[in-house]
Amino acid sequence: MANIRSAIKRMKQNEKRRLRNRAVLRRVRSAVKEARAAVSGPSSDPRAAVREAIRTLDKAVTKGVVHRNTAARKKSALARKLAASP
Repeated sequence: MANIRSAIKRMKQNEKRRLRNRAVLRRVRSAVKEARAAVSGPSSDPRAAVREAIRTLDKAVTKGVVHRNTAARKKSALARKLAASP
């Protein structure tokens, strides 16, 4: 356990950020998973699911949780799947 004031504060900040990042990342993973399911399976509107996943990815990039190239790769893969689906 840190006993320097600045180190204690830093630990508190890191824990807050870790929990916030975990929540954002969980939202991203869920949105991407739902979009993949909507595109591959019988769904009423796969376009809306993909749009929502892209929006969630963009927000995660803005918050610095996901690297922009990772988000671009995931968005591109979703777009390709959507275009390939009948």
